[in-house]
Amino acid sequence: MLFIGFAIVVAIALALLISSDAGTLVGLTQQQTGQLVPLLILLIVFAGGAFARRRNASELIGSLALWAGLFGIAMVGYAYRDDLNGIAARVFGELMPGTAIVDRDGGTATFRKGRDGHFQIKGQINGADITMIFDTGASAVVLSSADARKAGIDTASLRFNVPVSTANGTGRAASVVLDRMEIGGIVRNRVRAFIAEASALDTSLLGMSFLETLSRYTVSSNSLELTD
Repeated sequence: MLFIGFAIVVAIALALLISSDAGTLVGLTQQQTGQLVPLLILLIVFAGGAFARRRNASELIGSLALWAGLFGIAMVGYAYRDDLNGIAARVFGELMPGTAIVDRDGGTATFRKGRDGHFQIKGQINGADITMIFDTGASAVVLSSADARKAGIDTASLRFNVPVSTANGTGRAASVVLDRMEIGGIVRNRVRAFIAEASALDTSLLGMSFLETLSRYTVSSNSLELTD
């Protein structure tokens, strides 16, 4: 208990040092000094646990070595936290293809390439969850007949008088305007689109009528980044 009380006193002293910007004495900014406080407090508490009861010398040295190793791992993880965040994002993208990795500060949405070589894009159209394939060859967003119905569009009332080329061959589509599209937190209203006639398209396409509204989109070997 005495050691824990000492840890609390040290924590208060550290807080006072931060408030007076004492970290500049050793070349640290006030923010950097503050970020070290949780790690120092943990180290003090762990040390207190090591000394809380009597132990023989070998057991004490082993405990200290264990805690020192854990503290070192925590420090390395903290130092490389940005890189680890990137790795975690890549793993997430591989496990859940089509799901955006969103950076709200940068206004970007990043997608990982699927095993089939395509970028699957999970978004919302008129509030409905729709999965599309990134396709710069499509002049506009193209929805399959089934996805259009999911988005609340009455396909029976449409006029399919626009000739289009799809993976299933030549077909026809109807021109519409989508009220709202959201892709990875990027929202657009009144987006021009085509609705393919029944059986003409298996998967909807994210085409240029949405992509051209972005600041930029960047394609690399395994990732696609959309920037609002």
